[in-house]
Amino acid sequence: MFAIRNQCFSAFRRSFSTQSANPDQLYKRLILRVNGHDPAVLKSYEKFTLMAANELGIHLENVIRPLRPVIEKRVLLRSAHIHKKHREHYERRTYKVTMEFKHLTGSTADTFLEYVERNLPEGVAMQ
Repeated sequence: MFAIRNQCFSAFRRSFSTQSANPDQLYKRLILRVNGHDPAVLKSYEKFTLMAANELGIHLENVIRPLRPVIEKRVLLRSAHIHKKHREHYERRTYKVTMEFKHLTGSTADTFLEYVERNLPEGVAMQ
């Protein structure tokens, strides 16, 4: 009876061991592209991301901030059918930041991406 129980526990321990047979993958580069409509929120999120990367020991290679935002303009009529002279002009500005991280392990990259994605503020999108 005890021999059977010991065999079951040893099989149980082997199946839940923390050591994996596969070595951790190494990534040469990780590129995060972040878009937002408010430059202050985007800058704050960039600072948060860089602080998280420093805590995990991830090397930041490059941060690219384009000088001009992407501007999308639309002109619509105020009324539904007539009065072509009376129009409304709408404009949407999208600011972008690209962060490039170098030399990551697979587990560190997974942890970093999950943490950064979960703390994504409203109005900011990540690619």
